[in-house]
Amino acid sequence: MSRLQAEAPFIHPGCTITGSSFGTYVEIGAGSRVSNAVFGNYSYCDRTCDIANAEIGMFANIASFVRIGASDHPMEKASLHHFLYRSASYWDDAEDDAAWFARRAARTARIGHDTWIGHGAMIKPEVTVGHGAVVASGTIVTKDVAPYTIVGGNTAKVIRRRYPEAIAAQMMELAWWNWDHETLRTALPDFRSLRAEEFLEKYS
Repeated sequence: MSRLQAEAPFIHPGCTITGSSFGTYVEIGAGSRVSNAVFGNYSYCDRTCDIANAEIGMFANIASFVRIGASDHPMEKASLHHFLYRSASYWDDAEDDAAWFARRAARTARIGHDTWIGHGAMIKPEVTVGHGAVVASGTIVTKDVAPYTIVGGNTAKVIRRRYPEAIAAQMMELAWWNWDHETLRTALPDFRSLRAEEFLEKYS
């Protein structure tokens, strides 16, 4: 009997699979994490991939250590940290921020048919990699890739500031990261709802 079957995906040991569906003859490499993803027929990922909030076409070839749909953090708020949205892990009386997770899940990355995503590449949320495209090893993809195009390289460069310099200076002076656990809990609604400027106005 062949290793891959139409009836069910071949999922290697050590994988974590949540909220995902698989076409025929799909293979998921050892130690991979797949969440809120759809895999088309005959597609596979190799070892230790992290794929979230993604639509994978058919015959996609995904090498080891690839990350697709890499999640982001709330850069416009006063903090980037988990406690804003994974709050139940920090306080017994706080709930996780369901709206934040829903926004994350809606930011779908799309990988076309007959694509090759090289070892250690990263595909950001809401990016489409067109049919037949190749993403070279180690590439960070932040913009759509046209069909049957080969792309490579690290796009890392200064694009813009997170905050204007004045706001950054005020945030450094506030140093909310030194607050104690309970103070952070008390301010949690404001961390979630206020933009940085509003937060500073309230807490400076």
